[in-house]
Order: sequence, then C-alpha cells, then structure tokens
Amino acid sequence: MSDEIREHAEHKLALLERIEPRMTEIHLELVAEHHPSPTNGLKLIKAAVLLPRKTFRAHAEAYDVRTALDDVAAKLERQLRDHHRKRLSRWRGRVRFGRTSTAPPADMG
Repeated sequence: MSDEIREHAEHKLALLERIEPRMTEIHLELVAEHHPSPTNGLKLIKAAVLLPRKTFRAHAEAYDVRTALDDVAAKLERQLRDHHRKRLSRWRGRVRFGRTSTAPPADMG
C-alpha cells in the first residue's frame, strides 16, 4: 500500500478503536484485479477485526481504493456497534427497566 492509502486507512479505522477499545488487531488485505478494460479493474478490500474470543470480518469492492475502504469501515463499525449494544443490553438486564412484571397495577378504588 502507498503511504497515502495507509494514512487514509488508519484515519478511517481509528474510529473502530474508539468504539471497541478491547480490539487487539486489524488485518487489511487489498486485492487489485487487473482486467484489460478501461476501468482499470475492481479493488477488493478484506478486513478482519480481532477481539478476545470474537472476530468481525467485512469486504467491499469498488473501482477506487478509498471508496472500498470507506465501505469496509462502515460495515465493521455497524458490526461493532451492534455487538456493543448486545453486550450492554445483557449487562443491564430487564429488571432495571421494569419489564419483568406483566401484572396490571392494583386499583386504589
């Protein structure tokens, strides 16, 4: 990767580290398909975010590396946010929000 693409990737993926601070590694793979066409071929980016006991993966294709990287970052961000929300809802439990009781309130009549 060129330095410009590397800086763009670091900038885009820095947000993921803020969402999930337990992240241990991020793997990026850039695949440039060469076809004899005027469009110069598609760029494929595969990414994997490693957490303890969990791995998130995403991939995207585009004619521009930056666009593919933006798409991959957005997909990973969505996965991490959903995972974070799922963990929080389990941690908070249902008792805290009063959803355990299904009986109607007693009339004071």
